[in-house]
Amino acid sequence: MTEAYTQMLAAADEVEKVVIGKRTEVVLLLTALLAGAHVLIEDVPGTGKTTLAAALATVTGLDFRRAQFTPDVMASDITGFNIYNRQRETFELREGLVMCNLLLADEINRASPKTQSALLEAMEEGKVTVDGQTMPVPDPFMVIATQNPAGYVGTYPLPEAQLDRFAIKLSMGYPTAAEEISIIRARKTDNPLAGVRSVLSADTLRDIRSMMTDVRIDDALYTYIVTLVTATRRHPSLALGASPRASVALVHLSQAYAFLHGRDYVIPDDIAALFRPAIAHRLALRQEAKLTHQTATEILGEILRTTEVPYKGKRDAAARN
Repeated sequence: MTEAYTQMLAAADEVEKVVIGKRTEVVLLLTALLAGAHVLIEDVPGTGKTTLAAALATVTGLDFRRAQFTPDVMASDITGFNIYNRQRETFELREGLVMCNLLLADEINRASPKTQSALLEAMEEGKVTVDGQTMPVPDPFMVIATQNPAGYVGTYPLPEAQLDRFAIKLSMGYPTAAEEISIIRARKTDNPLAGVRSVLSADTLRDIRSMMTDVRIDDALYTYIVTLVTATRRHPSLALGASPRASVALVHLSQAYAFLHGRDYVIPDDIAALFRPAIAHRLALRQEAKLTHQTATEILGEILRTTEVPYKGKRDAAARN
């Protein structure tokens, strides 16, 4: 486990060479990778969303494909399609973009809802169906989707069913002045990935991911997770709370997060650190909450503050992690 931890730490360091000052986001991305989960990155253009995904692909050595989601992209471009070969008088399968280890769904909210939904089967079940023929996607398989904030011209909001299949939603945010200066200095070449080296492989990742089940999580922490998630369903400001899928995701993510922090056991702070990035995008606010400018993140912070933490009781520190 020590060697695997060292390898993942090296991977985080390599990615941060390109995505400067975003260690938290890099760790969350690697957490999702080890948990076998998918990530949605939302922010304004130019904040490094695509660069983060490309850097991860370089560092992990995974088979990487980029799908530029535009209104004219069809579902068959994503899943694949059969084409008739006149010489052989038979149909031949043309693989879709999902047949890779790491798929970057760039600007996913610019594609039509039908094309967006083409990813659902692959994300949830690890397979695609083309003309009745079902095929597994490669292992490991991860989708990193980027999108611009709702309201930008030509965007289609992701449906709730698809949002729920992303384990984590990240926002890059603008860098500080010092970080932006470092970014400018680092971009001495046209290719920002030129100085990034590969430290992992698909085989290595499969081996490391198999270790996640050995990361211990006490029964008290299962109860803590369910209590937190259940609170979202009862909160008066929320029209839609988190589903049981969110609870399952939080368990797997917390195990991976603990591993990335050098532990073979989960602590309450792991769950608290993941609660907002793993849950906020799954919630729907009531109209009254929108009128008072409440946010899902603020509500989740309130839930963290008022929920008893195993072994410690209630504490504000859990909400600040």
